[in-house]
Amino acid sequence: MSEQATFSPVTGIIDEANVVIDFGEHEGRSVKEIQEIDPDFYDSLILDKGEGRYAIKREAYLDGNKTFRLYLNPLAQLDQ
Repeated sequence: MSEQATFSPVTGIIDEANVVIDFGEHEGRSVKEIQEIDPDFYDSLILDKGEGRYAIKREAYLDGNKTFRLYLNPLAQLDQ
């Protein structure tokens, strides 16, 4: 039997510990940290995902780096 993949409401199939916020007061913290220390902000990320306000981009793959950046989508900013 195969292991069931964990699904995050913010990062999808990407592990929340590997996705770092790239904006605002929580810049530099992982999404997993945010879930624990600021649940209200985490909930706002869930809502913003549905509206396309942010995107996730993989960092340059150097030395096995598996970090992703969660950043504000510049195209979403044009719609406001």
